[in-house]
Amino acid sequence: MDFNPKRQPSKEEQHWISLQNNLDSTKEVNPKQEFNEYSYNPNFISDFKAYKLGMTLPQINRLHAFRLQGKFANSPKEFQAVTGISDSLLNAIAPNFKFPDWVNNPHTSSYPKSKWKEFPKKEALKILDINQATKEDLIKVSGIGDAISDRILKQKEILGGFVSMDQMTDVWGLTPEVIAELDKYFIVESLPKLKKININTASIKELGQFYYFKYPISKNIVTYRSMNGDIKIEDLSNIKGFPVDKLKIIALYLEF
Repeated sequence: MDFNPKRQPSKEEQHWISLQNNLDSTKEVNPKQEFNEYSYNPNFISDFKAYKLGMTLPQINRLHAFRLQGKFANSPKEFQAVTGISDSLLNAIAPNFKFPDWVNNPHTSSYPKSKWKEFPKKEALKILDINQATKEDLIKVSGIGDAISDRILKQKEILGGFVSMDQMTDVWGLTPEVIAELDKYFIVESLPKLKKININTASIKELGQFYYFKYPISKNIVTYRSMNGDIKIEDLSNIKGFPVDKLKIIALYLEF
């Protein structure tokens, strides 16, 4: 038994019910609703979109396999050849296909010519003597800017000139890659006129002013000299603390 109290619908509810009846009758007369169809590139349609267009699963799979090869259908006929859709389906959906402008106009570019700029070609560098190089010459090398070029020139001034390109490793801030670039364009063409240090007569203070000698090494040189007599080039490796790895370079700055 139905124990729910019987209730008469209000006037407002009766009004909405009558409107619903009108809507239902309208749907019966026009069962299909029309929607605006927008243009799209058929290469990028989703599975759901393809299904709604009327494509079958094998046709959708053929399109996916084609796209996985990095290829594109650039015309309705090519799209039909790839997917295998019927002529009737192609005629129905092709009007909404939209392909890139360069497909339809292959001889035109989407970018105006004024946007394409030619960059100036980098000036070819000639091989120069590192001791004759100016700041402008050094800056032309990739990786060398204003500060590093100043350091190279300052190092040359302290030493009185470079005797080997290996001395670039003593310049702070130069990476192995930049040094390799320097080696492509600079050499020590001839030894500079150096004010050499007489290792057998110079005092500890005079030896200490040399870039490669600090106080402990200078003291050890004088001590070795006082105990063994005049130092020869072959004796340098016997001096305590002497930078043997730079022996050949240092020897060019010394007198014996």
